[in-house]
Amino acid sequence: MREIPRESFVIGGDLPVSRIGYGAMRLADGPEPAPSATEAHIWRPPSDRAAAVALLRRAVELGVDLFDTADAYALGANEELIAEALHPYEGSVTVATKVGVVRPSPTEWVTHGHPAYLRQQAELALRRLRVERIDLLQLHRIDPEYPLEDQLGALKRLKDEGKVRHIGLSEVGVDELRRASEITPIASVQNLYNLSTREHDPVVDYAAEHGIAFLPWFPFAAGSHAGAGSPLAEVAAEIGVTPAQASLAWLLHRSPTVIPIPGTSSVGHLEENMRALSIKLTDDQFERLSRAI
Repeated sequence: MREIPRESFVIGGDLPVSRIGYGAMRLADGPEPAPSATEAHIWRPPSDRAAAVALLRRAVELGVDLFDTADAYALGANEELIAEALHPYEGSVTVATKVGVVRPSPTEWVTHGHPAYLRQQAELALRRLRVERIDLLQLHRIDPEYPLEDQLGALKRLKDEGKVRHIGLSEVGVDELRRASEITPIASVQNLYNLSTREHDPVVDYAAEHGIAFLPWFPFAAGSHAGAGSPLAEVAAEIGVTPAQASLAWLLHRSPTVIPIPGTSSVGHLEENMRALSIKLTDDQFERLSRAI
């Protein structure tokens, strides 16, 4: 079998991507400033659309070939923005999107897994992204109001029809992932995970064991874990990088199927994030960070 470089991973066995992608959620505005980075409203298209388009195109120049979005981000306008910037997706650009969440207001994210709704949103995503097939369609959240077989069944039918290439999940545990895999092949899992938020360690291990891509959103350690004098800051200083880069390097070392998808509206931060692909922690540095946080 061909050896895959450390900097790449093949999603679903046939979709090679760089191991640092881009989370497009940050390219949206809200009616007012968000209370925190993890509570952004993601309600409207960016006020500076030209800058957002330029950033997405710069990402491709830097080697980003996996862009993550969702129908819920800015009510579909995030998908339209990606299409405006990157269509016809020349080269190896892969776009992943998600369905299964309703946005009644800027602060509400309501899970909705009715099979007909999931199919409708996938059809709309196809139009907004201007594609005949979605490379990676992820169930944004599992809805307890509907059988999982029905929710994944709707996505599987789209795959059978050639409208979806691979199916993924978001914010699930090992039991849910195992059960879903019995219904249809699962190519990816997207959970909140970083050096200081580790409750999904078992999912990372399960994904690695089964060759499933694990896409951590909000991949940076936060708060005191990343502050001056922290173990993260100390290791970053040892190798001459920023704490953010060291956070990404820890994730890349954590598992060969991990693909962080940091989001930013800053070209400078985008370039900084992509340089993390060349950073290699020693086993000792990795273990020190893992134990300390």
